[in-house]
Amino acid sequence: MNETGYPEHYNRLRGLLRTLRKDVPGPMSGFTHLHHEAMADGTLDKKTKELIALGIAIAVRCDGCITYHVHDALSVGASRDEIADTIGVAILMGGGPSVMYGAEALQAVEQFETTTQGAS
Repeated sequence: MNETGYPEHYNRLRGLLRTLRKDVPGPMSGFTHLHHEAMADGTLDKKTKELIALGIAIAVRCDGCITYHVHDALSVGASRDEIADTIGVAILMGGGPSVMYGAEALQAVEQFETTTQGAS
């Protein structure tokens, strides 16, 4: 992850994705629809789906995905303990590299929690 904090990284990514949606509207429209449908409440609730997505993001080593899914998991009510448990499963599935990305995800939790508490 770059030297900026996760909340700043999240906002930067949002801007980049807006540009991508403008410049690549067809594929991004399809992806946006897929994301909306896949993350909607169903048999699994949104929180569970965000935790699954976070675990996968850690295992496949996607910084931006970790940033987004930590943010979104917290926003749908995931606790630090639930995220930590998710990180544990990601480490099981992804091995040593997932340990490093799991540590990054936990740092993102801390930064988003601090930002949210400061905004209250």
